[in-house]
Amino acid sequence: MNLDIRADFEKHSTVSKMAGGEHKNHENNKQAEPADTGAAIGEGPEFEVLSRLMAENEELKDRALRLAAEMENLRRRTARDVQDARTYAVANFARDMLSVSDNLQRALNAVPADALESGELKSLVEGVEMTERSMLSALERHGVKKLAPEGERFDPNFHQAMFEVPDASVPSGTVVQVVQPGYSIGDRVLRPAMVGVSRGGPKVAADNGNAEPGPVDAQAEKDA
Repeated sequence: MNLDIRADFEKHSTVSKMAGGEHKNHENNKQAEPADTGAAIGEGPEFEVLSRLMAENEELKDRALRLAAEMENLRRRTARDVQDARTYAVANFARDMLSVSDNLQRALNAVPADALESGELKSLVEGVEMTERSMLSALERHGVKKLAPEGERFDPNFHQAMFEVPDASVPSGTVVQVVQPGYSIGDRVLRPAMVGVSRGGPKVAADNGNAEPGPVDAQAEKDA
């Protein structure tokens, strides 16, 4: 009898402990749930803010790169414009001075040969020649170069064909006569050289993009 009562008591104690443990675990779970829910709620806005900041950072980086590229292009363009201004600033003035040089040369050509031989105008001619040389030297110091292409291949970028000269002994397209010298400044032409070009000789393959001389400019020939 006592053994049965003791066994029932032990069984009842075990069941009570198990029930108490389950109740305690349930309470712990209930207390932990609000904390986990709060953490999950807190991660949402923070993640959105971080994503927005990262997107703004990428946009600002792209703008900075574009601005840097534009500034570099502007710097190069400005440097090129400054260099062109330095090189070609005297272009219009030099072009006007070429007309003065041409007039000096015409004055020298108008002096009769017998007057030169007799020495009557020798001092005057020498003075005009010195003035012309001094003017051309001053222009050359500012980048103006004279074009006297006799014997060279015709280049339409620097020469203007006035007439053609039949000559089988000279390669076709060769400058055989310079009617009026040309001038250039830098890589630009102030005035093309007016030339006579050979025709009828052996053809030479085009070199450096040079083209065969085009038709003779009748108006330019008349002006010359």
